[in-house]
Amino acid sequence: MTSPTDILGERLLGALTGALELCTVELGRQLGLYTALRDGAHDPATLAKSAGIDERYAREWLEQQAAAGFLTFGDGGFALGPGVAEVLLDEDGPAYAGAAGEFALGVALLTPRVVEAFRTGAGVPYTEYGHVRHGIAGFNRPMFTHLLAGEWLPAVPGIDRRLREQPGARVLDLGCGMGHSSVALARAYPAITVRGVDLDEHSISEARRVAAAAGVADRVGFTTGDAVTAGGTYDLVTIFEALHDMGDPVGVLRNARNLLAPGGSVFIADERVADEFTAPAGEVERLQYAFSVLHCLPATRAEAPVVANGTILRASTLLDWAREAGYTRPEVLDIDNDFWRFYRLR
Repeated sequence: MTSPTDILGERLLGALTGALELCTVELGRQLGLYTALRDGAHDPATLAKSAGIDERYAREWLEQQAAAGFLTFGDGGFALGPGVAEVLLDEDGPAYAGAAGEFALGVALLTPRVVEAFRTGAGVPYTEYGHVRHGIAGFNRPMFTHLLAGEWLPAVPGIDRRLREQPGARVLDLGCGMGHSSVALARAYPAITVRGVDLDEHSISEARRVAAAAGVADRVGFTTGDAVTAGGTYDLVTIFEALHDMGDPVGVLRNARNLLAPGGSVFIADERVADEFTAPAGEVERLQYAFSVLHCLPATRAEAPVVANGTILRASTLLDWAREAGYTRPEVLDIDNDFWRFYRLR
């Protein structure tokens, strides 16, 4: 019988292998190695020439990737394995998960700062988590592209109908990050205008580039600012995977309620976690807790918050915040998703 010591040791070894392989995936993404291989099989010399890298490093990376199962090896050289292009290269595709390596790199680089934050009680500013912000955007982008207007909003007929039928309907996207949610909204509903607001200047700059590339910059604008003080009047206010990171969530929800036009709604997506603390937890909850320890809690603590919730935002907590902010009809929506739970506040 395998002992608990052996099981834990094997688990940590597997986690180490996975973490190192994620870093090699990020290496391949940043150097354009997968993109070069998409054109066909390569040997080390041809990959080095195509990607502009050293041949010795090219050989080691190719062999490691084949050993890990990401590449195949045959007479023609090294080639992308089945599904690799869809998972690592097609950023708008429904199977894309290429941001996983960037996530891992981002939290690893800031771990020494988190160690110090644990000792002092201070935080680590979100602006320092450069790779993480790109990882968040890359991970969420396919969901916005394929599910926001395809499944999520159509599941709430009152919202979907208003955006489709009311001329000049206005949407405020709070905590918009790099703008993929705002752009997806504008592309799905051609008659609306969208304003995205985020505290991070780098994210807002990237969001403007994303909107311009999508051809919707005439209807989508972005502002660097605090969700607590955003102004205007809107038919819909959205908050996608951002409320748990906000230092004054009740203040944000109260302000959002004051910005709603008559009959308007707040639509929220945040983490799908268990209703109460359970240990050991499932895989998704383990992932969320790890992010909370290494990113979400330290980043929120850096804001002198009213509340430092961390990643684990349970439904009961969000509904309590909503009622405190003055909503009389907060509800959990029946929308299926492995990572997020959805809410409508009125």
